[in-house]
Amino acid sequence: MAYSNESDKDKFLHPHGRYYGQVKPENLVFNANLQEFTQKVGYITSLETSGKLSPQDAYQQIKALWKQLKHSKKELEIGQEPPTSA
Repeated sequence: MAYSNESDKDKFLHPHGRYYGQVKPENLVFNANLQEFTQKVGYITSLETSGKLSPQDAYQQIKALWKQLKHSKKELEIGQEPPTSA
């Protein structure tokens, strides 16, 4: 019974939206990364708003998360045109 409560709490704290885009492995992975990014940014902004995190620290953390997301996009080759053969 405790497992059910933990599962419910995890779903509440870390909800995942449904993916409606083109279903390809790299798109699904990037979507998961994007959702994780938005959740973490939400936590950081809440901590900053409540005064538990300085604006500069919040900015630095969000900037680091953004760099991770950009790196993920590049590694997964999201939005890049496939090479054309001549």
